[in-house]
Amino acid sequence: MKKINHLKSARRTLKIEAKGLEELSKSLNADFNEVCNKLMNTKGKIITLGIGKSGHIAKKISATLSSTGSPSNFINAGEALHGDVGAINKKDKVLIFSHSGQSEEIINLLPYLKSVGCEYFSITGSKTSNIAKNALINLDTGVSEEACPLDLAPTTSTTAALALGDAIAVALLEAKEFSTSDFAKSHPGGKLGKRLVTKVDDLMAKGKGLPIVDLKTTLSKTLIEVSSKGLGVALVIENNLLKGIFTDGDLRRTLNEELDPLGKPISQFMTKNSKTIMHNSLAIDALNIMQNNKIYSLAVLDEIKRPIGVIRMHDLIEAGLV
Repeated sequence: MKKINHLKSARRTLKIEAKGLEELSKSLNADFNEVCNKLMNTKGKIITLGIGKSGHIAKKISATLSSTGSPSNFINAGEALHGDVGAINKKDKVLIFSHSGQSEEIINLLPYLKSVGCEYFSITGSKTSNIAKNALINLDTGVSEEACPLDLAPTTSTTAALALGDAIAVALLEAKEFSTSDFAKSHPGGKLGKRLVTKVDDLMAKGKGLPIVDLKTTLSKTLIEVSSKGLGVALVIENNLLKGIFTDGDLRRTLNEELDPLGKPISQFMTKNSKTIMHNSLAIDALNIMQNNKIYSLAVLDEIKRPIGVIRMHDLIEAGLV
């Protein structure tokens, strides 16, 4: 059996598609600005329209637009001919994806779009195609070579259309000054969304469940406090201010170094200048502090530096942030 060099094929494909994107970047002109301005000022939704592989690209771009502050819906051109086109109204802007620019299903929809009065734009691989000439503005992907050696399967052309759609979404995102907190609001269920919205306040132990001792408390009484609260740490305070933290690691070191430590004050064994975090910080910041310092818990402070909570690596794991 002949040995096939798949790696050589992959590199050839990537080089051809990269070349296509480079050419596309150089060919963009003021029409791109005009399309973005029109889409940004829409009073309705951005409707992406396509069929076949171009339809898959259109559906992905619609999802990207919606998740980055530009409400959007995708409509399959074939389904649109059988009722779905009724979802489009005059306030919407329509972005058509069709590499050939000659998709019959889309061409059959153009009279309806004109009758509705909505503005529609196209992303095609042919400036002279029917769809390109009928659109208010056409953006040409200008692909000169498909990565498919038969020059049949859409490869470079779909990559170019996808990248151009992403470029539109990013341009609108930047123009609207879309922030990480805005992004989090549209991704509440995923790990990324949780990382962007979950605060230390939401996860920390607080109130009566907080293990607190003062500087003069003996090690034996501190261990009782740690055991009763079940957090594996104790906060050591003086005049309501944090002076140190006592952890399982401190206990192990103490037992290794001291012959009879139980009656001695916890101030001798606590970790001074311990790492802390503000209660209104993002929980992901607590995770970063723990990972960078190889520790498993942090004292949580309020605005006047009083200890009001404890957050542990265990809490972050349970919340799905790790």
